Amino acid sequence: MPDSGCPPLFDKAAVRRSFGAAAGDYDEYSVLQREVADRLLGRLDWLKIQPDNILDIGAGTGRPTGALMKRFPKARVHALDLSVPMLGHVKKHGRLFCRPWLICGDGQQLPVANACMDLVFSSLCLQWCDQPDRVFAEIRRVLKPDGVVLFSSFGPDTLKELRASWRAVDELPHVHVFIDMHDIGDLIVRAGLQEPVMSREEITLTYADVFAVMRDLKYIGASNALQSRSRGLMGRGKLRRLVDAYGEWQLPDGRLPATYEVVYGTAWSGQTRRPGMATVAVEEIGRRQVR
Repeated sequence: MPDSGCPPLFDKAAVRRSFGAAAGDYDEYSVLQREVADRLLGRLDWLKIQPDNILDIGAGTGRPTGALMKRFPKARVHALDLSVPMLGHVKKHGRLFCRPWLICGDGQQLPVANACMDLVFSSLCLQWCDQPDRVFAEIRRVLKPDGVVLFSSFGPDTLKELRASWRAVDELPHVHVFIDMHDIGDLIVRAGLQEPVMSREEITLTYADVFAVMRDLKYIGASNALQSRSRGLMGRGKLRRLVDAYGEWQLPDGRLPATYEVVYGTAWSGQTRRPGMATVAVEEIGRRQVR
């Protein structure tokens, strides 16, 4: 698990370039991202809150930002993203005289004042951060005493088929390693956030071939941005081995699966226990390994 004492896992400039290049096509291809964001937004039904200030970390093209503005029409909603082209699409959300406030920044170092946000929302951004411990510490810093954070991220079984298939080709890192739900819970507690509630589910998409899997990842900006990635071109022999290895996962209907393990979390900044909120002790959450 990454921590502040480790060198960066990601080439931040590559991440910024990938998402910037994908901004124009993102809404067309981000089917899974839309579904996960909608499910995370649905968890707001469990919370009896009326926030005045909201921060959407990793806002992308702003679809969840717009949904937050509709749900809380009196709130001031701030959309933060690392990519300027992505933020350019956020501007279309909201009403004529009520637009989201745009912030180009990094979740690990939020350009936001202390204790100013009632709600922090972040869907599928955490996995792009080298130091998730700093992200949660920053969220704790910017939340008001009774503020709440809702987030989603990917767990270690995400893209297990693609990861296993690449291992049959070479030993280079081609797929990101995602953080276990138990470890995320540990980070939340260490950051000083209270009453974490964690859950997970698996969502499987199917494709005609492995190239369609990788094309989807490219079009949503989720290309390999690891510092240790190979910078060279890939030969036909390696691609052939990849196709053969992924073929071992073929479903009865002939299509290929791509599994995503989605982790959802909620935590409060203050000490007050909320009525009707179920809590799960972090030590009771089973730890899972990367396959």
